[in-house]
Amino acid sequence: MKSPLLSLPGAVPAEAPDEGVAAHYGDLFREQRALADGKGFVDLSHRGVVTVSGADRLTWLHLLLTQHVSELEPGHAADALILSANGHVEQAVYLVDDGTTTWLHTEPDRQGELVAYLESMRFFYRVEVVDRTAGYAVTHLPAGSIAAPPADAVVRETSYGRDLFVPRDGLRAFADTYGPAVGVLAHEALRVEAHRPRLGLETDHRTIPHEVGWIGSAVHLQKGCYRGQETVARVQNLGKPPRRLVFLHLDGSDVRIPVHGDEVRLASDGPEGRKLGFVTTSVRHHELGPIALALVKRNLPADAGLIVGADATAAAQEVVVAP
Repeated sequence: MKSPLLSLPGAVPAEAPDEGVAAHYGDLFREQRALADGKGFVDLSHRGVVTVSGADRLTWLHLLLTQHVSELEPGHAADALILSANGHVEQAVYLVDDGTTTWLHTEPDRQGELVAYLESMRFFYRVEVVDRTAGYAVTHLPAGSIAAPPADAVVRETSYGRDLFVPRDGLRAFADTYGPAVGVLAHEALRVEAHRPRLGLETDHRTIPHEVGWIGSAVHLQKGCYRGQETVARVQNLGKPPRRLVFLHLDGSDVRIPVHGDEVRLASDGPEGRKLGFVTTSVRHHELGPIALALVKRNLPADAGLIVGADATAAAQEVVVAP
């Protein structure tokens, strides 16, 4: 769904998986600094929006999600996952309840799969699931922003800012009030800096929550009764995940930075060494320079020097998920 804000001055369209919104508006580092300072807003209107209403909505969602939401109070945000029967991550949802309706947003073009799964699990519960993407858009106000949300917005407040569900036909008016607009590349740079995983980038078809740091933030270990719980409990109590997320400081002398999928190897083994992982997201940060998240084998030493990609870019790792 193409955002009307792509017509703003300087807007450069984003590439996959963020097509439909602006990557930046002409000055990537200025936009990052503005966001870090609590100024402006990010257009995330390409994300899917789903609502669940009805008397049983929270107790029903509690049975399906990895998060404890049966007693979620109005206005309180929660992150949650939907897992396969084998415990692999299928959906990541970001939700808030307004007292009568639970609002969720998810990755672009994933709302259809989400609605189909939720509908298949309705049974006798008093719930109604609706894809609201055509009528509502997600925008983001950064942490530290003093701007008051519009009266018609549903607000999801987190430690890193506020996600707003706003009427899609009011996006241009929203931009006039809450500008300057900041592109998704700036939003991604701060996400990588904060080590926050993203579905489809930090995950693949076999990712389990432990590998990317979702235990605690999106998976509640004291609740049961959801698909994939057995894997979560078994790995948490008896085993260790096969891979772990790391944060990489990349050599800033290279013109090109590694991209999603570029292979990670030990520096001591050279470019022909054994593949030990891959880059999931890489960005240019206004203060840290080129940085990335990567998924590597669990037993890779935390102090090992690494090289990344065909250019053998040097990389130093910081632990996100402990070995």
